[in-house]
Amino acid sequence: MGFFSKIGAGLKKTRDSIMGSVNSMLHAFTKIDEELFEELEEILIMGDVGAPTSARICEELRRKVKEQGITDPAMIKGLLAETVAEMLRGGQELRLTTKPSVILVIGVNGVGKTTTIGKLAARFRDEGKKVILGAADTFRAAAIEQLEIWADRSGADIVKHTQGADPAAVVFDSVAAAKARGADVVICDTAGRLHNKKNLMAELAKINRIIDRELPEADKEVLLVLDATTGQNAVNQAREFKNAAGITGIVLTKLDGTARGGVVLAIREDLDVPVKFIGVGEGVDDLQPFDPEDFARGLFEEV
Repeated sequence: MGFFSKIGAGLKKTRDSIMGSVNSMLHAFTKIDEELFEELEEILIMGDVGAPTSARICEELRRKVKEQGITDPAMIKGLLAETVAEMLRGGQELRLTTKPSVILVIGVNGVGKTTTIGKLAARFRDEGKKVILGAADTFRAAAIEQLEIWADRSGADIVKHTQGADPAAVVFDSVAAAKARGADVVICDTAGRLHNKKNLMAELAKINRIIDRELPEADKEVLLVLDATTGQNAVNQAREFKNAAGITGIVLTKLDGTARGGVVLAIREDLDVPVKFIGVGEGVDDLQPFDPEDFARGLFEEV
């Protein structure tokens, strides 16, 4: 299955939900007027796009309609896809130019963090890169075991301590191993921390300080993994983590299992944090680099 087909298939539930309503609404209008924009805004809000983002999209549509002299409601759909792609564009590529570079992966339990790390490791290995995984989720023994399985599967090295060990010490050793072994990328797992636990946020800050101290010149990505099925709750989580950990990007998982894919727009617009990867299935290659144009097409066009 090609890249766009995967995105399209993964967004089917969201597309059916939002576009089903948009199509019905547009068919009911014979002209473009304020009532049309108000109804469209309501549909977008119901699709987890969020109120401020929905208002901004409709404002942009009003401007384009006026500027281009558009009168046919059927043309709104194409303008909508174009506007969404424009809003999502920029910053979606990983910045990993140094050797080693570091990726710190954070997020609450159950969002697919460890699986995301495994899939990223497999992607980098396929690109011929040497990868080290740091098992810094020492809170759960199962997390360390799961990461070991992914290390075996992807051909990455793993640095681990025992359950209950200091996560910052695991990160320190992972960075030291990367320097000693000439690794290209270090990917560190972290405990699934709830966004209201201040001591866990402090632990994240400590891990960040160690990376910055040991590799001051290295490129570092802090990727927050979010579960798309949680809708607007994912936006709230992202806001908390952004304040505490300085996240550089979002990995949005389980998009294929939800009609709430509109949350991608809310995250980008409300928080100004780019989505860098999206998960549209269980397979290793179902973690896809985020492409704004393909996402917009997958959201608004029949596949």
